[in-house]
Parts: sequence; structure tokens; C-alpha cells
Amino acid sequence: MNALATAEQILLAPANLTEASLTRVFGELNAHDLDYADLYFQYSRSEAWSLDEGIVKSGSFAIDQGVGVRAVAGEKTAFAYSDDIRLDPLLEAARATRAIGRQGGSGTAALRREVAGHQLYQPVDPLASLNEAGKVALLERVEAVARSLDPRVVQVMASLASEYEVVFVARHDGHRAADVRPLVRLSVQVIVEENGRREQGSAGGGGRYDYRYFSDALITDYAQKAVAQAVLNLSARQAPAGEMTVVLGNGWPGILLHEAIGHGLEGDFNRKGSSAFSGRIGERVAAPGVTVIDDGTIPDRRGSLNIDDEGNPTQRTVLIEDGILRGYIQDNLNARLMGMPVTGNGRRESYAHLPMPRMTNTIMPAGNHDPDEILASVKEGLYAVNFGGGQVDITSGKFVFSAAEAWWVKDGKLQYPVKGATLIGNGPDVLTRVSMIGNDLSLDPGVGTCGKDGQSVPVGVGQPTMRIDGGLTVGGTAG
Repeated sequence: MNALATAEQILLAPANLTEASLTRVFGELNAHDLDYADLYFQYSRSEAWSLDEGIVKSGSFAIDQGVGVRAVAGEKTAFAYSDDIRLDPLLEAARATRAIGRQGGSGTAALRREVAGHQLYQPVDPLASLNEAGKVALLERVEAVARSLDPRVVQVMASLASEYEVVFVARHDGHRAADVRPLVRLSVQVIVEENGRREQGSAGGGGRYDYRYFSDALITDYAQKAVAQAVLNLSARQAPAGEMTVVLGNGWPGILLHEAIGHGLEGDFNRKGSSAFSGRIGERVAAPGVTVIDDGTIPDRRGSLNIDDEGNPTQRTVLIEDGILRGYIQDNLNARLMGMPVTGNGRRESYAHLPMPRMTNTIMPAGNHDPDEILASVKEGLYAVNFGGGQVDITSGKFVFSAAEAWWVKDGKLQYPVKGATLIGNGPDVLTRVSMIGNDLSLDPGVGTCGKDGQSVPVGVGQPTMRIDGGLTVGGTAG
């Protein structure tokens, strides 16, 4: 069954909503002159399980459904939503939102036009792919593997989560599109102890699969990475402080790219002139060789979507090409107001939220340097292998990130692991200081969640090993 048929069966049929019903709703909306209007129907089921001290201590399950009604006239947006998917609440919401429109609407609705999205993942239900006993056994397996790897492991915490989401988008221009979105994630955190000193490590991953994705080999890989990080931190020293050369590892360190640069390339910030990249298309904003791409079309990735939350197929959008700014990430509203193409990046947390331009999978493609060559070139500096959290000021571009795993490098060799290192810098400035880009592009394992204006959505990142010459201040804390 295709996505449209599935969405209509799950979302519209139980409420006896038909295409004639949607036409009536849009007729109400179009009674005033609007530039744009849409209905966003959503059904979701989600669950989360967690294990601590060898016991599955908590489990949660939620079902949610509803519809958001949006009307746009110029820069003005009116929005209403309901968790009651029936015709009467829909008509009430439509009447509430049309008030912003200008007088003189036609009151007619456009003919239905079905738009197919990509087929980047299977429309499976992850929650149904494993029974309750199997989910508990999976978490217990994670713990057993982690404890078997090192006698210094004193505590293991593991969590398992999944979501099955069905969305249906109907627009005033007759556009109809739908998506069936699975999502799973497995995380493990370990605490190790030696001579009274305790350290922790974490790992995990997932994507748009069901629970069968988590094979024994993958579970072992997650456990090994978490334990190795924790054990490494047992011997970590205080991080040095000051401005220095920094080498970023491949994969998950792309979160710095996402936060420090990606948000500044979102259309709403640039339309309002509040981004450090505003009005700079066609200008050099980064060192030669630096390319930044937002790609929502990578199969099975956590940040990928067959359609965005406005019904547009996602795209591979080149934002920066060889150091030159080429464009921004756009949703329908900001693209129209800026006179730029829609890029399929309209995203929202749920039917109760307005869409806005958001990243999907933000990536820096590979360069031509061997990672060992990059490290060998560093006389003295920091090698940041993995990151924890971070934050950025969009207007100034300033960011702060904490390194979860890092090494002190001297004369091209790893000297010792360091802990408590924070990276402080300015995103646009850092882009100009990239001097070497590795040939080892890697995507993150599937753990990213992005927050913006109180909304959270799943995202992906990726990059190769990268050397940054100056412009980054390392703040150290005691170990």
C-alpha cells in the first residue's frame, strides 16, 4: 500500500473525511484571499524502554493524532490545531485562521494533485517488529556485552526507543502528499571505576528501520565504543587552555558544523537579516575546498524524509560550494518571501506546531588528505574525536561545544587523552580557517536531535577529519 493510501486509511477514513470534505475546508479558507493554506494530519505511536542496574525499570507508550490548519497572507500566519480529526473541528479551525486573509477570496478549491515523495525507507512499524519480551532481552544483551568487555565496568544504562508516524499534507493548490516514517534508536552509557576514579562513556545509533536493525554485531559495536571511551577517560588529563590548532574527527563531530554553520543558513534567519550569512550569496564565506550540503534524500538515515512537513520531496541542497555561499535552507513561506526556490526543508515537531526551515542531514563532503597526514601536520594542538552538547548564537555565529573524547597532539603524535575540553569560536570565522580536509567522510550513527524555537526533530550530520588553524579557543577544566 502506498503512503497516500496508508495515510488516508489511518487518518481520514476513521473520521469519514473524504476529498469532498477537504474541498469544503479549503473553500472556507479560500473565502478570503490567502497566499497559502495547508492541512497537516499526523498519527504517531511511540515507545521508550530503559534499563539500569540490570533491570528494565521504565517503559512508556504514547499514541497521538491531530491536524494543524495554517493560513498565510503576506508575512502573516494564522494557525490552529485540533486533536479531534473530524470535519466540524476542521471547519472551525479553518474559519479561525482565515481571518488574516484579504477580502475577495474565490471560495473555491483547486483540483486534487497527488505528489509522490521518495522511497528512502520501508514503511514498517518498528513497535510491532519485536514483542515486549524481545525488547527487554535486547536491552539485557546490551548490558551483558558491555559488562563482559572490561571488569572495571560498574554500571550500564541502556535505552531503546521507536516511533511509527504517518503524515498527510493537503494544500490549497490541490497538492496531496503523505509519508510513513519509522524511527528507532538504541543508546548505551557505561560507568567504569579504577582506584576510586569514575568515568563514563556512551554510544548508540539508529535510523529509519525497525528493531531488527540492531544485530548482535551492532550491539557489540555500541558497547565496545562506550566502554572504550569510558576507559580512555580514566587516564585523561586536564585539557590545556588557549587558542590553538584543532583537528575535528569524522562523523559525529559534524554536530559542530550543524550548530555553528547550519543554523545560520536557515531561510528564516536570513530573511530577517539576523544571520551572520544574511545577504552574502555568491560571496566567499569559507576556505577553498569547504563544501556544505544539506541532504534529506540519503536512504534510511535518521534525518531523511520522503517528503518534508509541507508535502515537498526533500532534496540535496548545496549551501556552500568550494567556499562560496550558494543558498539557504528553505520552507514554503521563507522561499516565497525571499523569491528563492523551496528546498524541501519545512519541518515541524508535530501537528500542533508551525513548520519552519530546518536541517535534515548536514554534511561536509570528503577532501583529499589522509587523516594520518592531517594529524602528522599538527605541531601542537587538540584532536577532538567526539562531542557532547553545544550551543550557538545565530546572530553572532559564536558557539561553545564540549568534547566527550579528545587528545593532546604534539609533533604530529597523540600524546595523551584530555577531558573537560570546551571549544569556543565563531562559525563563519572557523569556516575560513579550515586548512586540511580528510578523505574519510563518515556519517553519524543516527542519534541526532535538533532543537529550534522549542521544537525538536531528528537530524543527521557527517564530515571527514578536518584541521582548523586558529580561531578556536580551547577552554580546559580540571580532570
